[in-house]
Amino acid sequence: MLKQFYPYAYVDSVYAIDYEKLYRSGYRALIFDIDQTLVQHGYPSTKEVDALFSGLHALGFKTLFLSNNSDERIQDFTKNIDAQYIPMADKPQVDGYLKALQLLEIDKDQTIFIGDQVFTDILGANRAGIPSILVKFLRHEHETKIGKKRQLERLILACYQMSRHKNRLGSIDKGSK
Repeated sequence: MLKQFYPYAYVDSVYAIDYEKLYRSGYRALIFDIDQTLVQHGYPSTKEVDALFSGLHALGFKTLFLSNNSDERIQDFTKNIDAQYIPMADKPQVDGYLKALQLLEIDKDQTIFIGDQVFTDILGANRAGIPSILVKFLRHEHETKIGKKRQLERLILACYQMSRHKNRLGSIDKGSK
């Protein structure tokens, strides 16, 4: 029952992922969440994020942003990034994920979804049959409290760490061999 909430991999951040290894493994498209995955909620893109996407495109990846945010928010975020997007995606509903595959003109088995939330990002990707990578959500340094959903996520991730379902993508962390 909990497997529907388990990511294929769990890493510290989008910068810890070995994208070259994913590309060599046959993945050709990456679907990203934005807020708390790439930047703090509502923040604009950063030079680091822009450089990440420039590098992903140079490797040959197609990219798309799938977000529950408004069109205006995503347009503002992507002003320096050449990527398609779907606003108001209603994650974890499957429709947005399937629409993303159509826009990217790619199969599920060549695509990876990357996000920070178990109950929206990962659950939706799993429902759609798309492999997923969960990243630790971005927090402000002064934040000490987390919401009830994040506390429940911690319990699910503790079960995930003890399960046979972890690391289904192999070692994709840049620090691993």
